[in-house]
Amino acid sequence: MELNLKEGTVLTKETKVSENDTAIKMGSGDLEVYATPSMIALMENVAKSSVINELPQGYTTVGIEMDVKHVKSSPVGAKITCKATLTKVDRKKLFFDVEAQDDKGVIGTGSHIRYIVNSHDFMEKTKNS
Repeated sequence: MELNLKEGTVLTKETKVSENDTAIKMGSGDLEVYATPSMIALMENVAKSSVINELPQGYTTVGIEMDVKHVKSSPVGAKITCKATLTKVDRKKLFFDVEAQDDKGVIGTGSHIRYIVNSHDFMEKTKNS
């Protein structure tokens, strides 16, 4: 499998905190603030999206590790900007730095590892395990 992934690749995406993104709605807390699981899902999505167009047809990535600090709360309606930077490519293992910010600054930082898989083979293995 030939890969054309470049370390240093960066992707940024924006979203707005909705009622469905809150800790109380997600069940991860009791307050109407941006939930940590929502922030982590956004970080994973941006990392995945940053490399998907460089993978061969039939391949994707799966998240295998997340190490994140959620350092500041954000209210419903806040604009969240998330950035993922591909820092290392080790065969099929991809390493990312991830960061999320709202209008007032950094709200979360961390590292994320994804693994390149053949989608069909992965699903077959999942069904048979």
